[in-house]
Amino acid sequence: MAKKSGARYAYDMATMTHYIGIDGGGTRARAVLTDAAGAVLARAEGGAGRIDVLRPTAGAGALAALARELIRAANADDVSVLCCALAGAGRAEEISALERALREQGVAESVVVTNDALAALHNALDTAPGILLIAGTGSIAWGRNEAGSMARTGGWGELLGDEGSGYAIGLAALRAAVRAHDGRAPDTALRSTVLTRTLSSATEDLVHWSAAATKADIAALAPHVIAATDSDPEAAGIVKQAARDLAEHIAALHARLGPWSEAPLLALSGGLIAPGRPLRPFLLAELGEWDLPYQLLDREIDAAAGAAALARAALATE
Repeated sequence: MAKKSGARYAYDMATMTHYIGIDGGGTRARAVLTDAAGAVLARAEGGAGRIDVLRPTAGAGALAALARELIRAANADDVSVLCCALAGAGRAEEISALERALREQGVAESVVVTNDALAALHNALDTAPGILLIAGTGSIAWGRNEAGSMARTGGWGELLGDEGSGYAIGLAALRAAVRAHDGRAPDTALRSTVLTRTLSSATEDLVHWSAAATKADIAALAPHVIAATDSDPEAAGIVKQAARDLAEHIAALHARLGPWSEAPLLALSGGLIAPGRPLRPFLLAELGEWDLPYQLLDREIDAAAGAAALARAALATE
């Protein structure tokens, strides 16, 4: 293949017919390889795929390994474009650094890095107006109005945001456990749940556990908190607040992108609120208390397929 000057390449489009999309979040990454028509030829799953803003290139090797797994599974010799849609991908500097690192891995002729929510939005709505909310390890919402303008709420990370996320719920449970231990709050069954799930023999052990825990480790407590809502008032309060926080993401975009000529589509994605996930009924119940017209898109969102579609679109615009 003949190279152009710099990091771009010239390639024979007759032989370059494969595209990879990776959807990376705080807990896992899902990937697909498609042909030029969008048919999925292989799927794979790996560990967390979010961008670390302090070390933006740190995940390049793992993402490339996931891409190579797909290439082997599909027996695909050439990949035209790899699109990695990752949680935490917001600043141009980090995105550019990771794109360079991925190009050096040599798994695709061209590399695009974008935010995971944009890939999910593409799969959910294509070019139609509407709102997408993602809540898993973290939380973020994107929307597009009828004029095509886009806006975002959330996605500020665990220190500044991630309200309503698995991380936020897990952290609230940890804090509830230590407050109950101190007597600063009524005792809660969450204390026993937290100790069991963190393999801690005493509340004091949570200091060491939380210091070593990843964001995903803390978010893994969320399903157990949600499961305790019927029997524990503290758990019910945490989950109610999480649902309210997520509803605020939607309400903010609904107002910023309006007025709407008809109720906009609303897509819910992520490990907490996708169809069949544990926080979804609580969020829908919370939205029922708001004067917020919407049409629920009641299907699973395939953000990895959305990323692959963005990969195909990226080649078409070059």
